[in-house]
Amino acid sequence: MDLRAVALVAAHDESARIADTVAALHAFVDEVVVVDDGSSDGTSSAALVAGATVLRASRRRGKGRAIEESLERLPPADVWLLADADLGPTAFGLRLLVDAVREGNADIAIAAFPKLGGGGFGMVKRTAARLIRAACGFDPREPLSGQRALSAAALAAVRPLAPGFGIEVGMTIDAVRAGLRVIEIPIEGLSHRPTGRGARGFAHRARQGADILAAVAARAVRWPPTRRPR
Repeated sequence: MDLRAVALVAAHDESARIADTVAALHAFVDEVVVVDDGSSDGTSSAALVAGATVLRASRRRGKGRAIEESLERLPPADVWLLADADLGPTAFGLRLLVDAVREGNADIAIAAFPKLGGGGFGMVKRTAARLIRAACGFDPREPLSGQRALSAAALAAVRPLAPGFGIEVGMTIDAVRAGLRVIEIPIEGLSHRPTGRGARGFAHRARQGADILAAVAARAVRWPPTRRPR
């Protein structure tokens, strides 16, 4: 029997891209749920027309809380796929993540993007990777990738999810500490809108960095635990 897979897409003001993202995901999952995190544009309407189930927050909650609260309202699934709203047609490549979990090759499969232009200087990404290594020993290629497939058991093990943009770093640390099999899969052609190097891009990365530090601080315990002498 095929395992039921549900894609969960957090979106904020993504009316221009959400329909293409939903359509691409519908090709290989059983349901697409768009979590509209307080958008001021037509994101919810576009997602509904594209065939998604839409959960709309009345005010912006931030990525981590928006997804966590939506999970409390949704029925169970065997495989969950977390995907960004701005992937457009390239979201179809995430089928490789779902297949890896469905086939039992991983508890959590994370997408590794090809090299993309138009981003920042990589400081937040490098810092996140170092923090993950220090916290749990895992050496990630894509510490900030929001494209992740998880088994139901793996999702339960990493909840509650870290708030805001700390969700990915917190999830990776919790998963490795729980002994889950975490793999990264390169996906050719996967692409999203770059944040750029303007004022908005730097403001976004500042918020991201603050959320990541908060997520790591909340998990700042000795790992692996030191055994006490008998």
